[in-house]
Amino acid sequence: MEAVPVVVVLILGASILMGCTDLAVASDHEAGKIHIGGSVLCQDCTQGWNQWAHGGKPIKGCKVSTLCMDERRRVMHYGSDTTDEAGQFQMSINKVINGKPIKKELCFVRLVSSPDKACNVFTDFGGGRSGVRLTQPTYAYGDSIKFTISPFYFTTPMCDEPDTTHANDQSDPDDHAT
Repeated sequence: MEAVPVVVVLILGASILMGCTDLAVASDHEAGKIHIGGSVLCQDCTQGWNQWAHGGKPIKGCKVSTLCMDERRRVMHYGSDTTDEAGQFQMSINKVINGKPIKKELCFVRLVSSPDKACNVFTDFGGGRSGVRLTQPTYAYGDSIKFTISPFYFTTPMCDEPDTTHANDQSDPDDHAT
């Protein structure tokens, strides 16, 4: 009769040990990643300054990408995420890809697209159009790193300013011949 409680105790002990091992493996698995998060908002230029600068509305379904290069400017990682109802995105990158460590300084996060027809013009307010480098993590503990990107913004077509930098370069040289 005493053998039964000993067996139960051993089984319980093994179960607890296995559960702790799974937690350690999951924790170590997440520690080998770079986490990136942020938001995408619609900025309406027809509003007053405070509303324009601080009152952006979240856009659901925007695509945001991460591109990581190596020292020779070859792509090591490309990934993307779609924003949720709150305009938030979350991405993870393995710190080591094909045996080579990712250099966070060579990673860029940028806007890709907006499904909102009323707010789909790229802006560089927050660096969304040109891309933002991963420079200073917002959270670093042990082997775990998280970057929180400042909000990216799209704007309405009415607020789009045309590119006039090369407007005079488009003339035909034959137009001036006499």
